[in-house]
Amino acid sequence: MIMDNLIKTILLLTLFPLWLSAGESYCFRVYLKDKGDTGCSTEYPEAYLSRQSIERRGKDGIAVTETDFPIAPAYIDTLSATGAKPLVKSKWFSTVVMESKDSTVADKLSKLSIVDSVKWIWKGTHRFPEERTKTEKRLVSSDKPLDDIYGYAGKQIEMLNGIKLHEAGFRGQGMRVAVIDAGFQNVDRISAFDSLKILGTHNVVFPDCSVYVGDDHGTKVLSCLAANIPGIMLGTAPEASYLLIKSEDSDSEFPIEEDYWTAAVEYADSVGVDVITSSLGYFAYDADELSYDQSELNGRTAMISRAARLAAEKGILVFCSAGNEGNSDWGKITFPSDAEGIFTVGAVCADKKRSNFSSVGFTADGRVKPDAVALGSGCCVIDPSGSIRYANGTSFATPILAGMGICLWQALPRLSNKEMIVLLHRFSSKYKKPERELGYGIPDIYKAYRKERKNASRTK
Repeated sequence: MIMDNLIKTILLLTLFPLWLSAGESYCFRVYLKDKGDTGCSTEYPEAYLSRQSIERRGKDGIAVTETDFPIAPAYIDTLSATGAKPLVKSKWFSTVVMESKDSTVADKLSKLSIVDSVKWIWKGTHRFPEERTKTEKRLVSSDKPLDDIYGYAGKQIEMLNGIKLHEAGFRGQGMRVAVIDAGFQNVDRISAFDSLKILGTHNVVFPDCSVYVGDDHGTKVLSCLAANIPGIMLGTAPEASYLLIKSEDSDSEFPIEEDYWTAAVEYADSVGVDVITSSLGYFAYDADELSYDQSELNGRTAMISRAARLAAEKGILVFCSAGNEGNSDWGKITFPSDAEGIFTVGAVCADKKRSNFSSVGFTADGRVKPDAVALGSGCCVIDPSGSIRYANGTSFATPILAGMGICLWQALPRLSNKEMIVLLHRFSSKYKKPERELGYGIPDIYKAYRKERKNASRTK
């Protein structure tokens, strides 16, 4: 094992000269042999997990384990003594990402007694996050209100038969949801989000900066869930509470994205969310030799997929977009949508046929993915100006379906995250014969609620 890791390190180090140029920095994922002595104990989880996180585990009898322990600060100090700067770490995988302008620091890191192996995962120039303009004008939709309370978004929830569940009083109230995305430009200024219940924000890429500047992908994604302007747009879970996390570096595509995403998921877990929805996916990187092969779509290879699986094992209901590679050379689902225990969402058109861009399954080891589909072509979203737009992508099918899953779990709180996935499968249109394009098909949310409630009353 040690020899294999050494060989991998040497092979990666030989690639560095190909990327050398003035002013560039390098990031390395350092795999530690252990996390060191932090003084933590599974008997006192409140020292490193929130009350909500502990309660979520307790609900389903999920044990707190050593994976929940942080990395010892002394280990970070040892790594930093090489001259490299720590950027992001994972307690679940005992990894730390270190940055340096000197690529040879990888050799120094690999020789440390606490280090198992080192992998190169990013190169580029130092970047500066976008700043907010001085104008803080409130952004109000100029769209004409419709008679339908759902406004221009009615067809999104109708396809899932979710309106009756809303009418029954379940709109996500009390549910804690993390949205992991590329950025949430102007969400704090758009009138559609005036009633948004914010648990907090967290910027993994630029820790000291706002999530409300830069990329607007998360703004559109969030609107599918939480927009609340009757007659203009009503999201599928407008009364849930949201944690907004930026994990995507929009300037480049390197494996460090997986470290950012893993850190985001670990943070969401530690503060005690019930649900994670993420419309990010990866398979090809700017350095071809770091990209994935389809044979690795097994849920056990990619760091990001293993992180998604661990989140599910800790009781979180994880929704993930299947990807938009359906008409590309790749064609298949992207990482982490191959993960076990999560709910992967593909896209369909208004006629309920697969959107041609929606990535298809199955996984490399034959599991059904995507799990289900929702409207992903011509989705109603709110753009960063506060106005209605129509957009395409599994990025939007995912929060649309996730929002209804949030409401369904609110209505059926005794179920575990695993039981929720089984329920959604069972009441989807292709449950008896799942396929590689649509998975189990389109869920009927209200039917799932009604049947499960009826079954529960019989077993009392």
